[in-house]
Amino acid sequence: MAEEKKPLAALVARLEASVLRLEALEGRLNKTPSSQAAPTLSHSNPLSDNAANQTRVTATSSAAAAAAAPSVEAFDVLVESAVKRVVDDGSRIGGQVSAASQLIADAFREQRRIVQAISVCEQPDVPSLQKLLKPLADVTSKANSLTEGKRTDTYNHLKTVAESLQALFWVLYTKDNGMSLPGPHIEESWQAAEFYNNKVLIEYRNKDAKHVDWAKAIKELYLSGLRDYVKKFHTTGPSWNEKGINVEKFGAAGVAPTAPPAPPSLPKGPPPPPPGPVSSASTSGSKLSMSAVFSDLNKGEAVTHGLRKVTDDMKTKNRAERSGVVAAGGPMVDKESNRATVSSNKGTPKFELQMDRKWVVENQTDNKNLVVSQTNARQSVYVYGCKGCVIQVHGKVNNITMDRCTKSGLVFKDVVAACEIVNCTSVEVQCQGTAPTIAIDNTNGCQFYLSKPSLQASITTAKSSEINVLVPGSTEDSDLIEHALPEQFLNVYSDGRFTTTPVSHSGG
Repeated sequence: MAEEKKPLAALVARLEASVLRLEALEGRLNKTPSSQAAPTLSHSNPLSDNAANQTRVTATSSAAAAAAAPSVEAFDVLVESAVKRVVDDGSRIGGQVSAASQLIADAFREQRRIVQAISVCEQPDVPSLQKLLKPLADVTSKANSLTEGKRTDTYNHLKTVAESLQALFWVLYTKDNGMSLPGPHIEESWQAAEFYNNKVLIEYRNKDAKHVDWAKAIKELYLSGLRDYVKKFHTTGPSWNEKGINVEKFGAAGVAPTAPPAPPSLPKGPPPPPPGPVSSASTSGSKLSMSAVFSDLNKGEAVTHGLRKVTDDMKTKNRAERSGVVAAGGPMVDKESNRATVSSNKGTPKFELQMDRKWVVENQTDNKNLVVSQTNARQSVYVYGCKGCVIQVHGKVNNITMDRCTKSGLVFKDVVAACEIVNCTSVEVQCQGTAPTIAIDNTNGCQFYLSKPSLQASITTAKSSEINVLVPGSTEDSDLIEHALPEQFLNVYSDGRFTTTPVSHSGG
């Protein structure tokens, strides 16, 4: 029995000695400096560990290279200065302008991620590039959605943002695809946005300095900011890293570098929707193809996928609850008395002055005696959704907008800023005084009568057809002379560029 206890005692002694050694080792590990990694005991395959370590080292090196790239550092400076100024000025205005300004910050945040990818990745194929640009495209879609529906007082601000964000797709433009270079593309995109930005400047230059500051800030963001940045670092197209990693690996754990300094003025909105399915069309290993990129970006299959089929009984024309049009009331409409008779498919008729600065004429039908009087040069007039009506505006107002009207007429005296005809069909407009700017957008059929004082007006048309302008003859007794504004254009390629001339005719 005593002999059996001896091996047991020896075993206990050995265990106690092992515990003492482990405690001593633990003490030395706890004293390891924070800058040194503590050793780790592992029984895994050393070859697998080496491969994993090598992957982590490569990822860390890519992250460091992206963070230190001069192109990324310069872009951070642009975000910190110009983008932050737009967001701050937008927050001072508030409302939709603030929300649209935050979308600019979101778009430039996505652009910064693309700039990082360019610095560490080789040139991608079309599907990979599409995936890289998808978050940016989602932000621009949000900006476009803000301009849909009934116009608000900040419509020109929202259109400025939506049009300007197209400049961020400069990454699609290279010297090899026969299109504009990145710098000229930014300038061309801003020209579309500047049409609306100038309206903001004109409308608020003597009324509210906050809006003027915002309009100036957004212009400087693109023309003296983004354009100069691109010309310096990506003159003839994105400067992809010839020795870089595959763009599919960008964004993996450890590869994406630190986030850009975000403008702190506004809280983040709800997260963007998850990216839709990406086209899996084969590119046979070819590099960037512009036609394929735009085709994929504009493809609608991902949008309509999974939508429920509309049956005949769901169509508006077959629905039993669809009522007829509402008869228009007098010049002032009592909302309470009309509430029971208003169709669910048509808004309440309105004819009223809001906040002493905006005349609203909405949803009127077959009313030929709508007269806006007692006006001043600070007020605006907004005519929306009228059918078979005639609206007269007396005196001088700041601007007039006619939106979504059908077979209606508008007669006005003087406007300070502009007269806009948008989304209309078969309308007639007469200017009896002066109008420096006339804009006709997405309109089919417009007869515009100019007086002699208004012959110097600049007329801008876009996506419109059957636009005729009638001007006075040589004498007071002469008939009006009708001129058809061109809706067709001839584009001829010569000497490395396209020359565009209108196909038009003019009455004599």
